[in-house]
Amino acid sequence: MNINGTLVAQAIVFALLVLFTMKFVWPPIAAALDERASKIADGLAAADKAKSELSSANKRVEEELAKSRTETAARLAEAERRGQAIVEEAKTKATEEGSKIIAAAKVEAEQQTVKAREALREQVAALAVKGAEQILRKEVNAGVHADLLSRLKTEL
Repeated sequence: MNINGTLVAQAIVFALLVLFTMKFVWPPIAAALDERASKIADGLAAADKAKSELSSANKRVEEELAKSRTETAARLAEAERRGQAIVEEAKTKATEEGSKIIAAAKVEAEQQTVKAREALREQVAALAVKGAEQILRKEVNAGVHADLLSRLKTEL
C-alpha cells in the first residue's frame, strides 16, 4: 500500500463526510438552534412585556388606591359636614320649640292673669254690692259714702 493513495482515499472519504454532514446533518441542527434562539428571544420579549405590564398595572393600582383614598376622605368630610348640619338643625329646632313653649307659657300666664283680674273684678263688684247694701241699710251720709267709694277705687 502506498501512503499517497491512502492519504488521497482518506481525503476523499473526509470530503464526502463533510458534504454529507453539510447537506443532511447540519441544516436540522442549525434549524433547531435557530428555533431555540427565537424561542428564547420570544420568552425574553414576553418577560419584558410582562414586566412593563406589571409595572403599569402597579401604577394603575396605586392610582386607584389614591383615588379611593381621596374619595373616602371626601365622603368622610361630607358625612362630618352633614352631621354638623344635622346637629345645628336640631339645635335650631330645639331653640324654636323652646321659644314656642315659652311663648305658649307667656300666653297662658297672660290668660291666667286676665282670669285672675276678672275674678278680682267680680269679687270687687260683689264687695261693691255688699258695700252698697251696707250703705243703704245704714244712714245716707255723703262723707261716709265718699270714703267708701274712694276705698273701692283703690281696691279696683
